[in-house]
Amino acid sequence: MDLTTKYMGLKLRNPLVPSASPLMENIDNLKRMEDAGASAVVLHSLFEEQLTEDKASIEDSLSKGEGFSEASSFFPAQDEYRLGPEEYLSHIAKAKQTVKIPVIASLNGSTNGGWIDYAKDIEKAGADALELNVYQIPTDFKTTATQVEECYLDIVKAVRQTVSIPLAVKFSPYFSSFANMAKHVDDAGVNGLVLFNRFYQPDIDLESLEVKPSVLLSTPQARRLPLRWIAILYGNVKADLAATSGIHNAQDVVKMLMAGAKITMLCSVLLKQGIGHISQIEADLKRWLEENEYASVKELCGTMSQKKCPDPSAFERAQYMKVLCSYKTA
Repeated sequence: MDLTTKYMGLKLRNPLVPSASPLMENIDNLKRMEDAGASAVVLHSLFEEQLTEDKASIEDSLSKGEGFSEASSFFPAQDEYRLGPEEYLSHIAKAKQTVKIPVIASLNGSTNGGWIDYAKDIEKAGADALELNVYQIPTDFKTTATQVEECYLDIVKAVRQTVSIPLAVKFSPYFSSFANMAKHVDDAGVNGLVLFNRFYQPDIDLESLEVKPSVLLSTPQARRLPLRWIAILYGNVKADLAATSGIHNAQDVVKMLMAGAKITMLCSVLLKQGIGHISQIEADLKRWLEENEYASVKELCGTMSQKKCPDPSAFERAQYMKVLCSYKTA
């Protein structure tokens, strides 16, 4: 049984790739992931704020009450704020010395700033590829959709000009015309599109009457959004497609591969079940392929994409009324 796949030019032993999470901060965890069957790892993100601010300036700004006073609660405490671009570079180097599988670095930013230049340092540190995670919440009522898209594209183009290693962009689904946006990013020369970024939404604490961050791990239901768009984009973009969010078992992996993904990224399931669960997913994937008479993962890729599935309209509005009419109340 051939489980190998190729993502952004990297040959991988299977399509199972742990994605950016706090687990990646521990080098021993990376080795455990490799031993459990992971074919590559995406390191935790280095944030733009970690490059543009230092601990002293953050504390000084907050202590002087600059900006909105309420904003201070949104910054991590001083001993929790993970600064350290130099430490991040060192972490990449240590990871490369520890594991034989590809190590993909991650940059998380929102502006076309100096942090883009840091991508070159990541390349020099030995990262096999870079995942660009653009996270922007436009709250200015004067900002147009076109301006938001141009900001994303400017960042992608700048990073693409900065590094020669494979570059992936982790996307938000919140664009007026996502297909058009994906095509523009693809035309900018990226090697991979990662669908989708899960934004952690704030919540209100009714006891303290404060707005607090709330982390909710994904469920298998979350895979439906990336599955639809991977199926639509397959064959229409040059970049490889990576599925993330809602992938918890081998069945989820199979569905994403059928839609057209080259790899499937694991995060919440590893936080819930532990790193060793990778080996279970790999074994179940192999068993499913054997039982359904597939000789390789490559045979599976894209077989249920919009281009190849029996009913292409199933991924579009045409099925909306049919789905609603098919629901039976108790």
